[in-house]
Amino acid sequence: MASAPALRLGVNIDHVATVRQARGTAYPDPVEAALLAIAAGADGITLHLREDRRHIQDHDLERLLPMCSVPVNLEMAVTDEMLQIACRTTPQHVCLVPEKRQERTTEGGLDVAGQHAQIANACARLREAGIAVSLFIDPDFPQLQAARGLAPNIEINTGAYAEAKTEAERRQQLVKIASFAQAASEAGFQVHAGHGLNPENVAPIAAIAEIVELNIGHALIARALFLGLPGAIAELRQVMQQARGRLSCDDSLASISGLSQRDS
Repeated sequence: MASAPALRLGVNIDHVATVRQARGTAYPDPVEAALLAIAAGADGITLHLREDRRHIQDHDLERLLPMCSVPVNLEMAVTDEMLQIACRTTPQHVCLVPEKRQERTTEGGLDVAGQHAQIANACARLREAGIAVSLFIDPDFPQLQAARGLAPNIEINTGAYAEAKTEAERRQQLVKIASFAQAASEAGFQVHAGHGLNPENVAPIAAIAEIVELNIGHALIARALFLGLPGAIAELRQVMQQARGRLSCDDSLASISGLSQRDS
């Protein structure tokens, strides 16, 4: 039986900048954190340049790009300002996400079906600039259908899974994500996932063979307070790899949903 494809880890450095912005200092430097993460084995670096600049700043992106030896994934809202920044700086990847000023962090996925024309235009502009585009969407099949032909990648919002209050709810969300990932892969998308994932809940998501990349930030930065960033990355990697190693591409959704919250 064929083994599942390797699972990449994108390290999100936003919350290093959150600590910096809380005091208005020049430290801690998220670019330094990115370089440390790369040395510790990160496959990519993710950062979200928000419209309100609450954490990552323009100069962080501009400094990171020429220094980064792995792909940079810029999360951003679908606005003219952000599209201009992306087309000028040309990161390797852009993940389009919804954005609301009052939210603590990204809440929910893009409404591709309801904003199809706007998102299609953004994808076309980014594609013309040579940037690979990903759409951050909830595991809802109408959104998948609407995303067809717009971008080569989707990132599944795992927030509802991560925030589940009961085991039954968690398993329900997991089966939903696994089914969605399978359909997305069959439709030709490269499937990524992220939001709310941590060492305690990542194993069942890592065990979904169609998912090829996880983007994780807040949990890594929080854990780094105790283990250091290399230690936090190593811990997360171990859980991901152990979950991945048990699977083949032919594993059923039932077996995936049966994995424990942290079966390592």
